[in-house]
Amino acid sequence: MRDPRHNKGLAFTERERDAHYLRGLLPPIVLSQELQEKRIMHMLRQYKVPLQRYMAMMDLQERNERLFYKLLIDNVEELLPVVYTPTVGEACQKYGSIFRRPQGLYISLKEKGKILEVLKNWPERSVQVIVVTDGERILGLGDLGCQGMGIPVGKLSLYTALGGVRPSACLPITIDVGTNNEKLLNNEFYIGLRQRRATGQEYAELLHEFMSAVKQNYGEKVLIQFEDFANHNAFELLARYRSSHLVFNDDIQGTASVVLAGLLAALKLLGGTLADHRFLFLGAGEAGTGIAELIALEMSKQTGNPIEENRKKIWLVDSKGLIVDSRKHSLQHFKKPWAHEHEPVSKLVDAVKAIKPTVLIGTSGVGKQFTREVVEAMASINEKPLIMALSNPTSQAECTAEEAYTWSEGRAIFASGSPFDPFEYDGKVFVPGQANNAYIFPGFGLGVIMSGAIRVHDDMLLTASEALAAQVTEEHFKKGLIYPPFSDIRKISANIAAKVAAKAYELGLASHLPQPEDLVKYAESCMYSPVYRSYR
Repeated sequence: MRDPRHNKGLAFTERERDAHYLRGLLPPIVLSQELQEKRIMHMLRQYKVPLQRYMAMMDLQERNERLFYKLLIDNVEELLPVVYTPTVGEACQKYGSIFRRPQGLYISLKEKGKILEVLKNWPERSVQVIVVTDGERILGLGDLGCQGMGIPVGKLSLYTALGGVRPSACLPITIDVGTNNEKLLNNEFYIGLRQRRATGQEYAELLHEFMSAVKQNYGEKVLIQFEDFANHNAFELLARYRSSHLVFNDDIQGTASVVLAGLLAALKLLGGTLADHRFLFLGAGEAGTGIAELIALEMSKQTGNPIEENRKKIWLVDSKGLIVDSRKHSLQHFKKPWAHEHEPVSKLVDAVKAIKPTVLIGTSGVGKQFTREVVEAMASINEKPLIMALSNPTSQAECTAEEAYTWSEGRAIFASGSPFDPFEYDGKVFVPGQANNAYIFPGFGLGVIMSGAIRVHDDMLLTASEALAAQVTEEHFKKGLIYPPFSDIRKISANIAAKVAAKAYELGLASHLPQPEDLVKYAESCMYSPVYRSYR
């Protein structure tokens, strides 16, 4: 009863209570898992504050693991915003104050030289997925230091609920190298190291020790997902370890894959091929450049044109304006491929008028940047402007669904990173799409695990995007949706996993041989079921 993995609460049967000496330790009633689920959903709906719901869900996870996942799977559309964005952002900001029991593994500078020992302290031996953060860029909220642990914990609960990876195979890790957030440093309830962030060699050495220790302890086939690292470290870590480890950066690659899927699906509404469109990004960090690169790769796959040619159809705006050739000398390396011939433009609205994009994508991490002027300019250029306001949480979205639909007079196709409610305009109900990474990474991770892949290849990401886009039906398009509903997420994840695994086998990166005949069926058979077991 004290072990969340085995506890069933009031669902222990009469026979189980006798066999395991539980008689008298529980009230006499025996409830079904369905009734327990109904009771908890009723309780959660009483809470008016999202953070209270988050804490109640975390308590349930610590108390009764199977009931937690059953709840999450059966009520995914209602509970996803609670255990993940936007509520998880607030939870990270207040993590020190709401901290009850440690979840996951904390590796700080104090553990330098002993990281392998620390990994061995984790009770599970067969870990398949690690989600790791250093807390420097949590969603659009900035440096939250050690309190960023809410992100790996939340992501891994989605790996299980949406992708069917066993909870015991998931390991959340926070690497604490300090924080530059003065508010946290001065907060008596802060749970991390009270020092400014380590950088340079000290940082690189700690990360290198961590990556080596993970491989030594868990082997070649453990998937390491980097999450919410700051731009400079994110690109560097991915470049450094992608050839020696099984690594995946969700902010660069996961976001790119889910956005590309939305674009591929939207072509059915917009017409033309990907190469017929022009793209303008606000934000040129991990997400912006990651999405742009994957779009260019997919164009190459479709047309056979060199990637350099495709990049010219994609323009990026950063805090200093349009990224153009004349700025090349002062640009960070990951922005340089996107510097094209054009006179400097400092304002987004002027960039829209000059570039005349068919697609506008926001990855700036700053809210309210798609002003009325910007949306109206997009609507004057395009019959159906595609507007994607991807920054999280909701408060950081570049514009709301209501604004996009109203300012474009109901013509925009809109998707966002955090959820927005359906909106009625001029008698028509619009259902905003959610370009949520949770569509991609759970199925992607399952595909990698079930094929025993040893490396992540870009073609696997393209395949995941195409598999997700293929799940959008005519019925969804009629509502203006470019993503399928989350209620079908396990079926979607199984399809993505099958396609990703097939690509791993095709590329010779899979180690689980022979290849199963029906990969979709195999994916479904690998998925964790949260239904209670019976203890005889």
